[in-house]
Amino acid sequence: MSPADGAGAKDRAGRLVAMAGTGEVDVVILGAGINGAGLFRDLCAQGVSCLIVDKADFGSGTSAAPSRLIHGGLKYLETGEFGLVAQSTLERNLLLQNAPHYVSPLPTVIPIFSWSKGMLAALRTLFGSTSAPRSRGAILIKIGLMIYDFYGSRNQVMPRHRMVGRRQTLREMPALNPAIVATGTYYDAKISHPERLVLELILDGLQAHAASASANYTTLAASANGVLTFQPENGTAFSVRPKLVVNAAGPWIDDVNALLGASSKMIGGTKGSHILLKHDELVKSLAGRMLYFEADDGRICLVYDYLGLALVGSTDIKADNPDAVRCEPEEVEYLLDSVRTLLPGMAFERDQIVYAYSGIRPLPTSEAATPGLISRDHSAPVAEPDGNRPFAVISLVGGKWTTFRGFAEEVADTVLGRLQRSRNVSTQSMPIGGGRDFPANAEARADWLAEAQQATGVEQERLDQLLSRYGTRAAQIARHRSNDEGRLPDSDGYGKAEIDYIARNEFVEHLADVVMRRSTLAIAGSLTRRDLEEIAAIAGRALAWSTERLAREVEAAVVELEGRNLMRLD
Repeated sequence: MSPADGAGAKDRAGRLVAMAGTGEVDVVILGAGINGAGLFRDLCAQGVSCLIVDKADFGSGTSAAPSRLIHGGLKYLETGEFGLVAQSTLERNLLLQNAPHYVSPLPTVIPIFSWSKGMLAALRTLFGSTSAPRSRGAILIKIGLMIYDFYGSRNQVMPRHRMVGRRQTLREMPALNPAIVATGTYYDAKISHPERLVLELILDGLQAHAASASANYTTLAASANGVLTFQPENGTAFSVRPKLVVNAAGPWIDDVNALLGASSKMIGGTKGSHILLKHDELVKSLAGRMLYFEADDGRICLVYDYLGLALVGSTDIKADNPDAVRCEPEEVEYLLDSVRTLLPGMAFERDQIVYAYSGIRPLPTSEAATPGLISRDHSAPVAEPDGNRPFAVISLVGGKWTTFRGFAEEVADTVLGRLQRSRNVSTQSMPIGGGRDFPANAEARADWLAEAQQATGVEQERLDQLLSRYGTRAAQIARHRSNDEGRLPDSDGYGKAEIDYIARNEFVEHLADVVMRRSTLAIAGSLTRRDLEEIAAIAGRALAWSTERLAREVEAAVVELEGRNLMRLD
């Protein structure tokens, strides 16, 4: 059975009915972002029955708002978090191997404006100063990149760093600020479809354990006498009695713990916003590289080619209300000013923005004066059972996209110990979703496409497009037939049958799920009002939406995309 088989509405409902019927489950995971989804897959693979629940869509909170990087954390060297760098570089290398359909190498260029500045400030930060070093010079960056190469040598899959002088750099990237003295180039990685990777982890978990279940758009309504009661947005309430609960609610962790009777004050998050620019000149100049640079206030910023657009990020502002987060006008100007300073030979204006997004990083509470110095490491504190709550609550605090597998492994081992079970399998070399049997090189890709064409009757050009979008699940999607054939009116890279497959098999509850998380239609800036209405019609037929529901879904998606994501839907 392929990972997506049996993932439709009937199977999901059947699993929830079966679980509610017995009322028994080993572990409930509250929150289906990357940390919760990673843990769900790991525990299911060990034979632990799990229920993963999210009050919104899977991967729709903080996990949908990263810089879309899979990185080892070069800047963590400054704060002496060498263990985090070691884990992050290893996990980056593992993701390049386990999720090659979504994770790929990213050559990263650091513009350098002095030779020796920042040495003393870096030493102060290393020994606990709460202010970040400014204007990191070539000597400091060279030392950092050498250490970074050392930590990244395990399972190494990418080249080591190199340094080049001003003259060569400006020949390659003439738009850069001519005040540079050199650049350092090293390799990290980027992720093309982070929201889909969250979904694939959940699908993999469901495939691994038939007694496990998932529910999006489902809230925790009550916790009493060891029983958790949930209320789906569209459905009947159900209850389960878990042996253990994991709180993976990210920036909502403290709110969820209060509902569970395990009050806490663990989260002191920061807000990160990003913008995507339609800027062909910049994308061409980048030539597949990321610029990783220091803004005027000392914050680290970045810009790179994401799906043909220039992704610019990010801000780092203390914030604690994830329900109201959006990219504010002052953040837009900050990001535009940052790239204007770095690339004075190019024009950057607000009307180039085709999409923006923002999220709250669920970082631990901290007294650091500079948000960027708050640790990105993770922890999993435990609230032991008490008289009113017979189960322990493990809270997943902090962490970062790159290290989700390692974090999940640590917590899964804790859970297994408490359930008095042993680990059956390691996830270290376990492929994720469409990364399973993904062709490793051009020759293997050509062979895969030829075989898939013979099996599906679909032309290779289309299969190649689907392979990049879904990994080896592409063959299954290509075989899917529906009454809706042809392509979308404006975003013609997406087929109508493809949308039908997504609506029927990938836990879609709302139109925004399709355009914002199951696909890159919104973030790539190609979505139009006409496409939105066509997608709504396809999803409506698949999910039996009424005419009134269709109109509400379109309007809700327009309000969100134009209001929170700064899109202009023509």
